[in-house]
Amino acid sequence: MASDRYQGWVSVFRSGTDYEAELVRDRLVDSGIAAVVLAHRDHAFNLTHGDMAQVRVMVHPDHVHAALGLLASEPLTMEELTRVALAADPDAPHQDDPGDESADEDEGGR
Repeated sequence: MASDRYQGWVSVFRSGTDYEAELVRDRLVDSGIAAVVLAHRDHAFNLTHGDMAQVRVMVHPDHVHAALGLLASEPLTMEELTRVALAADPDAPHQDDPGDESADEDEGGR
């Protein structure tokens, strides 16, 4: 069995699919909890069972309880999802986009 710890990070979620782990990671990050996806899977063979197929969402040990609490909480209702989706700016750059130069401009980089 694979360890639930890796280089100081702790696993709070396991999945057999990358996209599910990425959704969980995004939910944690959107709530202010730093999280990363760790996949040891060999995509060339597309393994779907066993430890080599597991994709983990990892957080810093200080954030384990907050992350587990958030993941155990009730999911958003359809009304809440609709409200957030309608309020979102589709033209806004993604927060992780390294090509976003507006952060440099905000810091006086004009």
